[in-house]
Amino acid sequence: MKVFRFLSILYIGILTTQCKENKTATSEVLESKETATIAIEKPKDIKTPEGMVWIPGGSYTQGARSDDKFALNHEKPAHPVEVDGFFMDVTEVTNDEYAKFVAATGYKTVAERAIEWEEIKKQVPPGTPKPHDSILQPGSLIFKKTKTSVPNLYDFSQWWEWKIGADWKHPKGPDSSIEGKGDYPVVHIAYEDAIAYCEWAGRRLPTESEWELAAHGGVNNSMYAWGEDKSKLTAQANTWNGEFPTTNNKADGYENKAPVKSFPPNAYGLYEMSGNVWEWTQDWFNVNYYGEMLEQGLVVNPQGATKAYNPNNRYVQEKVIKGGSFLCSDTYCSSYRISARMATALDSGQEHLGFRTVATPEMLKTK
Repeated sequence: MKVFRFLSILYIGILTTQCKENKTATSEVLESKETATIAIEKPKDIKTPEGMVWIPGGSYTQGARSDDKFALNHEKPAHPVEVDGFFMDVTEVTNDEYAKFVAATGYKTVAERAIEWEEIKKQVPPGTPKPHDSILQPGSLIFKKTKTSVPNLYDFSQWWEWKIGADWKHPKGPDSSIEGKGDYPVVHIAYEDAIAYCEWAGRRLPTESEWELAAHGGVNNSMYAWGEDKSKLTAQANTWNGEFPTTNNKADGYENKAPVKSFPPNAYGLYEMSGNVWEWTQDWFNVNYYGEMLEQGLVVNPQGATKAYNPNNRYVQEKVIKGGSFLCSDTYCSSYRISARMATALDSGQEHLGFRTVATPEMLKTK
């Protein structure tokens, strides 16, 4: 897919509602009387793949809690789900792991490919003028600190820059590299780049429900991957500390990305489920989906919406990303909360977006 990777930055205004929604209280989810038979324990005849852990199946309440002051409308209403057990990567896919895939297949990521205007036009309003050819060059979005305080935190263009030559091997632009950073999460990965890796590895991306089940670590509806205590944030996650996006005091030890396993794992042994980099899921982003789920009652193994729908970004197909990143602040969105979710275009590569994979017993039996 050769599409408009810098669409987000040229039309950044459509993204400003992601953290600007009216934060109305969500209704409490009643206990469901329905039950389902789900796979909880790891099958004895299946060996845990290297670098993965078994996530026991279980029931939980997906979505934002009623006492979550940062909850956005698209994180509501909370609804009951049950999910079969599965295997999940202990860490986000690293640069070294992605490099092995590229070496084996010759794969070229979306951020490295030439841009075709005819494909771009499908994602923008009719009549949008073609940008100059000097701009229509391969690249990706990188973060840049602002020099002064930002009064309007809903204008993302103030701290995002379209950088020609930025890609997974050059995370800050053509003059940067990942040398010596093999254990850092791979970034600037578009959705199809993650899918290509999954197909090579015999894995898939998690559903949003699977991702949340794993992040909770066995505690239903916990606020954070480590529990309830927000004061543990700097010790538990790589996030933004200080005035965003001007000053990061590095109270957690990092200003940008951190190597995987830099922070304590959750109860299931999963590292950096909060902060560091956002992670792709396979679910379409649809603002109506959670409401539809609640109307159905208990849903077993939800697969996400059947189609994308975001009234603030009607021309772009988007997937759900989870977990927050090193840019998430405790005064701005707090997207390291388990229930936090954002919409990202399929072709969007960014400096704070990566992924991890999952595998089911059925997938492993067929290998």
